[in-house]
Amino acid sequence: MEEIKSKIQKIKEDALFKIEKATNSKEIEELRIHYLGKKSELINFSKQLGTLSSNERPIVGAFINETKKAIEDLIETKKKEIEIIELNQKLHSEKIDITLPGRINKIGVKHPLRIILEEIEDIFLGLGFAIEEGPEIDTEYYNFKSMNFEDDHPARDAQDTFYINEKVLFRTHTSPVQARTMHKMKPNPIRVICPGRVFRRDNIDATHSVQFHQVEGLVVDKNVKFSDLVGILQLFSQKMFGESTKIRLRPSFFPFTEPSAEVDVSCIFCMGKGCPFCKHSGWLEILGAGCVHPNVLRMGGYDPEIFTGWAFGMGVERIALLKYQINDIRLFMENDIRFLHQFK
Repeated sequence: MEEIKSKIQKIKEDALFKIEKATNSKEIEELRIHYLGKKSELINFSKQLGTLSSNERPIVGAFINETKKAIEDLIETKKKEIEIIELNQKLHSEKIDITLPGRINKIGVKHPLRIILEEIEDIFLGLGFAIEEGPEIDTEYYNFKSMNFEDDHPARDAQDTFYINEKVLFRTHTSPVQARTMHKMKPNPIRVICPGRVFRRDNIDATHSVQFHQVEGLVVDKNVKFSDLVGILQLFSQKMFGESTKIRLRPSFFPFTEPSAEVDVSCIFCMGKGCPFCKHSGWLEILGAGCVHPNVLRMGGYDPEIFTGWAFGMGVERIALLKYQINDIRLFMENDIRFLHQFK
């Protein structure tokens, strides 16, 4: 018994000495585990009490408990002292010098394309249109077939379109959203715009990019007239470019509309008088439009004998280039802070 008590006493003296010398919280925690943990020597001595006689057991047990209590008390006291020291050190190192000048936080700005896109959306929302969106990766059916593109149409070629496989591709326009909307809403009337990003194989230069943004509009209902489309586009152009803006329509061809038209606005720089920007014509092309082709209505689930409709499509970059007098589309994608901060 005396031998065990001597060993316990040595553990106690060793522990108290090391605890007193500890200088940080990590050391204190390591000492606590070493002397009081489940694998410590004191715990091993507690497990050996069963090997002692009935007279020796309570004496040695009490001595072990006293030793544990002494170590625990000193650890707790030392821990509080160290915590106060560490807190003071932290407060000293993290103090703020209130005499230093303030820092000006840089405020971000909306991208010019986002500004134009939100302006377009606000105009058409005010005219009673809803917003529909769709996937940027779509099927050949929705991108081409449902839009009345013939199987041999050149737009289907891999030199113009990014294909993932024969049936899946990166959409080349937002018209697939129109087809999906017709399938979803048939046979109810439709009045929506479809904004989004589109992709085409093209050589990147001042006026072309492999990705850009479109906003397409679609109205399908009974007794929809081409004159309604002209009125909507005239109102849109005036709200976007100014009250004095005029539009003109030129005959054109698109697979998904018949009749089709290219839509021009009077030059916003010379007010239609003629200048270098409009090549002295007095007009600027901004979008394409037309009456929805009967085949497109039929594939969308609408009877062309009962329903008619019209659609239009515009490039967001095209309108931004005109409105802000920018001569290079690549500026929109280069993230040049000097360029972007002009639009705050």
